Amino acid sequence: MRKSIFMLFMVIIGQFLSGQVSDLEKNALIDLYNSAKGDTWTKGWDLNAPVSSWEGITLENNKVVSVNLMNNNLRGSIPNSIGDLKNLKVLNLALNNIGGSIPEGITELRKLVVLRLGKNKITGGIPKNIGSLEKLLVLDLFYNDLSGELPQSMSEIKRLRVILLSHNGLSGSIPLTFGNLKYLERLELGDNNFSGEVPESLENLTNLKMLVLAENRFRGEFPEDILSLPNLKLVQLQNNRFGGNDFSNDAANNNFALFDFDGGNHRNFDLNKINSNKDVRTADTRFEDSFN
Repeated sequence: MRKSIFMLFMVIIGQFLSGQVSDLEKNALIDLYNSAKGDTWTKGWDLNAPVSSWEGITLENNKVVSVNLMNNNLRGSIPNSIGDLKNLKVLNLALNNIGGSIPEGITELRKLVVLRLGKNKITGGIPKNIGSLEKLLVLDLFYNDLSGELPQSMSEIKRLRVILLSHNGLSGSIPLTFGNLKYLERLELGDNNFSGEVPESLENLTNLKMLVLAENRFRGEFPEDILSLPNLKLVQLQNNRFGGNDFSNDAANNNFALFDFDGGNHRNFDLNKINSNKDVRTADTRFEDSFN
């Protein structure tokens, strides 16, 4: 009888503890709820219920590993205490109306693999210490109101596969050290105020599939060996200030559809003659990931 009562007690305790997180992590989530106007979210949180029941929150061993509130009518801003979610691997707040700047606390998320803040109204610059996110694979900040230059520390995120920064107000040049991002598959910088020459070091990005540089102020000759990268599928270069390039290549057909390079022939192609009033197209943009 006593054994049965003990077992029942343990089950009740287990149910009570299930879905509980540390006070530090719970308070960080409540800060996000309050700072991002949780009472107006499409799918809100019952702050009196276990954290495990909160929309978009994933726990592992009672630790918050994922916050996915994409397209949930978030407003306001991201609190600096977001950095207290030390076990976070995925932060997806894309497709909302978040304003304010990117808090420095985000750079404390050393286990972060995916950061998606695209399609918001975020202002200010990219944190200079963004390079501390050494496990990051996806950096998505496109379609915001960001300004300033690309931090040199971005080149320290050696595992980066995806950089999406199109449709902002970013300026300066592409760091030469971007050529060290050997796993990079997508580099999208279109529709900003970038200038200077495209560094030849990008020719080292042998895994690159998509390169979007359209609608900027790049000048000089475009490093044509980039167009011979083995995995390259799409390039957008229109509306820049490049010098005339004679792209002589053995590829088969003339295929700069919509001013994209899709692996076809690019011989005798004058970049100064490329003009388009169309928006920069970012192909296959995704907001959810399977990275763990």
